[in-house]
Amino acid sequence: MEMDDHKRRRNMILYVLIAFVVYLVMSQLLFPSMRNQVQVEPASYSTFVEKLESKEVSQVDYTQDASSQALYMLKGEKDKAYSTTVPTTDSGIWDLIRESGADTTVDIPNQNSGYMTYILLTVVLPIAIFFLAGWWLNRRMKKAMGDDNPSMNFGGGGFGGMGGGLGKSGARIVASKDVGVTFKDVAGQEEAKESLKEVVDFLENPKRYEDIGAKLPRGALLVGPPGTGKTLLAKAVAGEAGVPFFSISGSEFVEMFVGRGAAKVRDLFKQAKEKAPCIVFIDEIDTIGKKRDGGGFSGNDEREQTLNQLLTEMDGFDNQKGIVVLAATNRPDSLDPALLRPGRFDRRVPVELPDLAGRKAILELHSKDVKTEPPIDLSAIARSTPGASGADLANIINEGALRAVRMGRKRATQEDFEESVEVVIAGQQRKSTVLSDHEKQVVSYHEIGHAIVAASQTESAPVTKITIVPRTSGALGYTMQVEADEKFLTTKQEVLDKLAVYCGGRAAEELIFGEMTTGAANDIEQATKLARNMITRFGMSEEFGMMALGTVQNAYLNQDTSLTCAPGTAERVDDAVLKLITESHERAMQILKENKFKLHELAHYLYKKETITGEEFMRLLTRENPLMPNAGSSE
Repeated sequence: MEMDDHKRRRNMILYVLIAFVVYLVMSQLLFPSMRNQVQVEPASYSTFVEKLESKEVSQVDYTQDASSQALYMLKGEKDKAYSTTVPTTDSGIWDLIRESGADTTVDIPNQNSGYMTYILLTVVLPIAIFFLAGWWLNRRMKKAMGDDNPSMNFGGGGFGGMGGGLGKSGARIVASKDVGVTFKDVAGQEEAKESLKEVVDFLENPKRYEDIGAKLPRGALLVGPPGTGKTLLAKAVAGEAGVPFFSISGSEFVEMFVGRGAAKVRDLFKQAKEKAPCIVFIDEIDTIGKKRDGGGFSGNDEREQTLNQLLTEMDGFDNQKGIVVLAATNRPDSLDPALLRPGRFDRRVPVELPDLAGRKAILELHSKDVKTEPPIDLSAIARSTPGASGADLANIINEGALRAVRMGRKRATQEDFEESVEVVIAGQQRKSTVLSDHEKQVVSYHEIGHAIVAASQTESAPVTKITIVPRTSGALGYTMQVEADEKFLTTKQEVLDKLAVYCGGRAAEELIFGEMTTGAANDIEQATKLARNMITRFGMSEEFGMMALGTVQNAYLNQDTSLTCAPGTAERVDDAVLKLITESHERAMQILKENKFKLHELAHYLYKKETITGEEFMRLLTRENPLMPNAGSSE
């Protein structure tokens, strides 16, 4: 199991502290000589004689050789000795030593006595033990994290090693024959595939480009929302060209040790040069490629060093050898401009959410491996999933197959896939949630309120399903609307109609029960967001006209809008948003008052059945009922 960086850092510090404590204990217990060494100071021969005569000398070690050295200790001084040279002509020195009563049998070491042994025991051995303990602990950590994890591999073998795993990129290398993905396995991204076919052609026939003097872009940046198939496209390029595929995530370059990320970048491109021609794919490159604007970055910042090394490597390799760098991100606005200039990632390939035809092609691709029971209308599924990514659509097909298994069938049906759309959008049915009778009635009127307002407006999408079955997403019910055709533009009237539909649920609650509930929380949120976009982004306001008052942050992620206007203008925007929502609520209330009888009839029908189709709803809404009051009646 892979450990996170925090846990790795904490364990590393713990192990180093343990090794240091072991060293201190050993130095105190096994090497007491470090504390008990005798200090030797030089002294004159006359001082030595005076101390003997006054009987202050306790120990003498006399060495009679060419230099006739004498070491002596004074009474009361256990940690200090004195060294002096005894003249060879003084034959009476022994008599003087005997008369002083000094002990001449105690060996007092000289300054160089056991020096090498002392160094070996007190310095070399503790250091060796320290590194051996570090190596052992490092091996234990690597085993716990997996032997292929180089995070704690200092120099390939542990502490003190020189080479090996230090700076290894950790990139996953897929051989050309094992890629197993080509362009036929990618659906719904025809424009992106066309842009990348040139890269494939370059890898297959580089001489065609060399002859004319053309240079292929060194890198291509795949940008788009999550789940649209950016990684799959990169693998498909490698599979089409039949070249090795290097894959690594941007987060894998970020390490706890300074310089580690840059070393990984160097190793990655070194391996790529050895395997050329090849594809190098860096996923989530915004992790290391953020703008160097000084906010959070410093000259020694690890991420900045990693980015600088990446820029250097992309400038340094010869793309005539057939090395193509592909990268993916869903935050292109956060990338450093130096990374996007010509000569680096100079080609931008959008990988957008698929349109209606693309969604159908993706559904057909993923349904090939699923046993189905005809008839299967994937076009209906595609129409009911606007804004779905390739990953969402693959999940819908899989959820449909899983539902068929749960129901005890060997083949998936159209109903399974339609139910799986609801599972992906709203979650599974919550069987444990039991609404009270009153709550069930409120939810029924709420959802029918949405549906009647939608059906009463010509520019609203048709209602396809209404349910009051609680879902795991928190919804107690929902009304599904599906456009008959794909739309890329929305008129002001269509936006106003959608606002009225959002307000229909709350209006029905107020009209029938005379009170409000929390059930309209999501409706209010969506209506407020849409009304604000009308004013700040779409220019659909009489007061502000075509003046842009907001900008979209993270267009491929949450698409949040931030205001770019003065505080006083922001207050006026809030007033305009409130006015739009109020008018839409009044409009929805008027529609429901005009159709109050049908509101009661349809709500009671939904209360009993819990789920009705769009056809059922429209049939009941448009049929003549003899009990229906005449126009103008309160009921």
